[in-house]
Amino acid sequence: MPFIATEFPGLMIFEPVVFKDSRGYFFESYNQRVCKEAGITTRLIQDNQSASCYGVIRGLHYQLPPYAQAKFIRVLSGKIYDVVVDIRVGSPTYKKIFAIEISAENRLQLYVPAGFAHGFSVLSENAEVLYKCDRFYNKKSEAGIRYNDPELNIDWKIPPGKEIISEKDRTLPLFSACRNTFEFSA
Repeated sequence: MPFIATEFPGLMIFEPVVFKDSRGYFFESYNQRVCKEAGITTRLIQDNQSASCYGVIRGLHYQLPPYAQAKFIRVLSGKIYDVVVDIRVGSPTYKKIFAIEISAENRLQLYVPAGFAHGFSVLSENAEVLYKCDRFYNKKSEAGIRYNDPELNIDWKIPPGKEIISEKDRTLPLFSACRNTFEFSA
């Protein structure tokens, strides 16, 4: 099974089976049947893609219910440090951080269920990131947590002074003041 469970309920790493030969490689980047066998039954309906340069930090973002999004994240080119924070009140991993390096080279993907704040930093010169979502974007339900929240103390793997952060992300609230209606259910 190409899915690897994490200690975070519902958060899974996908390691596709890659077939290589003299022509290059081939792999299934998404297969609904394989996901269903792993317990992922979300219907993915929207693809988002971003391009960023070294030092960019995007996040931490999420949408509130009823527009909360599950995401399936992969890197098309380059390398990122992908970070999620469990914001589901009552979860055994509430307020804990999970981070993983995802690259075009290692082809790992991350399935992030609703109830996690998500962000990433770009570790390569450039990176293109694609993520599939199970809900459409809804501006009114958009929420987030400031990338440098001292309570979370996330190491984004970018040296001080080299970070590139949007004004929107610089002004997101701290975890203690963020809008959050997520509750964990087993």
